[in-house]
Amino acid sequence: MEMPFSKPQAPKRRDHVIAVDLGGRTTKAVNVQRRGDAFVLTSYAVLDAPVSDRTASADVLAEHLKSVCANLEGRCKAMSLAVCVNDSVVRQAELPTMSVEDMRMVLKTNSRIYLQQEYPNHVFDCHVIPSPALEAEGQKPKHSGLQKQKVLVAGARAQLLDELQEAVRGAGFVPDHVVPNLVGPINAFEYAQPQEFANEVVALIDIGFNGSTISLLQQGELVMTRVLATGSDQLTSELAESMGISYAEAEGIKVGMPAEVEGQLAGLIGPLGRELRASMDFYEHQHDRPVTRVYVSGGAARSELILQLLQQELMAECKPWNPTSFMEISVPAQQAAELEQVSPQLAVAVGTAMATL
Repeated sequence: MEMPFSKPQAPKRRDHVIAVDLGGRTTKAVNVQRRGDAFVLTSYAVLDAPVSDRTASADVLAEHLKSVCANLEGRCKAMSLAVCVNDSVVRQAELPTMSVEDMRMVLKTNSRIYLQQEYPNHVFDCHVIPSPALEAEGQKPKHSGLQKQKVLVAGARAQLLDELQEAVRGAGFVPDHVVPNLVGPINAFEYAQPQEFANEVVALIDIGFNGSTISLLQQGELVMTRVLATGSDQLTSELAESMGISYAEAEGIKVGMPAEVEGQLAGLIGPLGRELRASMDFYEHQHDRPVTRVYVSGGAARSELILQLLQQELMAECKPWNPTSFMEISVPAQQAAELEQVSPQLAVAVGTAMATL
């Protein structure tokens, strides 16, 4: 899919980029190079995000990005950022057949018409979803302005984009792309699991800190997305409350000793699983096709118990996946030993890198 959503200084694709996933609790970053037809992961970083009750200022974020890059091997000036679902808009829409540049202008002035909501002072980007019928006939849509085409639309506040670019420059880098984090796992999955991406109906679930997303892919086409309010933070907070322990203790038990709290976790995972199952049911009813595979990313995907509990609710096999599996791995020895465990957390960052390279 590879939909960049803001291209401040990227007239052409690069062969080397640092991609940073600005998560709610942890920041994940990857340093990726293109070498011929291959992609090489030279280093990655996972570290605490800036602690703040509000959005970090450009200066605070710039210092944080400096810390992130101090943990990465290799020199690279280009940096792309992924922003969370709370700071971005991702919608499917039908727009008249026209150039992407014209679509951006139309959405800027008429967002309510095409997105059913006003988004003042937003910047938009678009990815045209190919028509299977036209592809089968080897045709391209004509820019007549009369026909309509399916488009995936992404947007964010112009002020936020300005602040992100200022922070990247303040950290000593060149701002390259900004990508909604919902798109990241889809981009990475296309490279990591090309056969399933092209031929299956799959659900991609990403369990983030402040929320979770589910994306339904049908033979490579994104047909449905949904953002849910339940994320790892809520699971840990409710676990801490139910057990009368601290947040830090609950997080440690959830990740390190989940069998000790299986009963409590089952009660917490249940509502999330039912909401995810409702999304899958809606798709299956609308398209009369079953979801054949479910892939889970995010920190919670490291827990076999959480995957098992989700599997019970979804009535479908839930599997973690490695977004770096298609890459050549050239990371430091210590990182190589930890990569398999960390990889489910890198899906958004890897997908952001692939939107640039």
